[in-house]
Amino acid sequence: MEPPNDLNITAAALEKAADWSRDLLGRGKEVEDNALKACMEAAEAPCADWSCQLQDEILNLAYDRCGEVTGEYAKTFYLGTKLMTPEKQRAIWAIYVWCRRTDELVDGPNASRVTPKALERWDERLQSVFAGEPYDVLDAALSHTLSEFPISIQPFRDMVDGMRMDLVKSRYKNFDELYEYCYRVAGTVALMTVPVMGIDENFEGDKEKVYHAALSLGLANQLTNILRDVGEDVTRGRIYLPVDDLKRYGIQEEEVVKGLVDPATGKVDDRWKEFMKFQIARARDIFKESEKGINALHVDARWPVWSALVVYREILDAIEANDYDNFTKRAYVP
Repeated sequence: MEPPNDLNITAAALEKAADWSRDLLGRGKEVEDNALKACMEAAEAPCADWSCQLQDEILNLAYDRCGEVTGEYAKTFYLGTKLMTPEKQRAIWAIYVWCRRTDELVDGPNASRVTPKALERWDERLQSVFAGEPYDVLDAALSHTLSEFPISIQPFRDMVDGMRMDLVKSRYKNFDELYEYCYRVAGTVALMTVPVMGIDENFEGDKEKVYHAALSLGLANQLTNILRDVGEDVTRGRIYLPVDDLKRYGIQEEEVVKGLVDPATGKVDDRWKEFMKFQIARARDIFKESEKGINALHVDARWPVWSALVVYREILDAIEANDYDNFTKRAYVP
């Protein structure tokens, strides 16, 4: 998103953020692989110590609030977490709430006032959470989760960097560039939650493949979000569709901004339909890849993941049912 002119962002801060973005573009796979390695190493290490002086009653209320937020914004997934052990479900809620609060920095009601400096402060606050020094009770829930499950800080850092991308980048030249963004804002969630969900104790295969399958689910979910929200994202000045894919179907950026639906007839441009068919097929292929790892998860974690996969994949069906109109219609699953 191009920052509005009225933001209190200095030219130097924007240039620093832009330099950061240029340095990382094209390194999406490398960033993801480094985080995966860090998470697998953390999974074999002891959990963090819980030294925060917080009454159990207050901590329980914090977890309860995390559950309420998860239930409000991710109802199907929340219902799935109820099949987990109490320890696992509240840990997932705490992670979800941190992710949502992070996303709200650039997409929430105060997004227009968020600066690169604000994201630096959020990064520092994350460091404090992992150091056992939470800023508020919701942070305390996550900090306590780290004492119960072996979670790496790296995917959390990477997600904050995904928010930085939204401050300085509103177009993606190709799928490789988009892949990095999708990892940072969605694949990271997979790496955060696999240690909580756990891998089945009877699984004898390569655990790295389980993590890769989880990353595929994050990627497929985010691609689905992007395809569903094209019209909404355009109003924010963002186009998350690969530019080279658009050109391949003879579509110009200006046409996406205007919307490829005839306002008089409601007819969707045939070029857009073909473009969307290609994008949906790619997302479905990635969903298929993600299926390979679900049954390797601990048995009490499988249903929540399957439910999330099924619901998100059905959004693609809903886009088709809307005749590929994601400019004036929003695809949703009842």
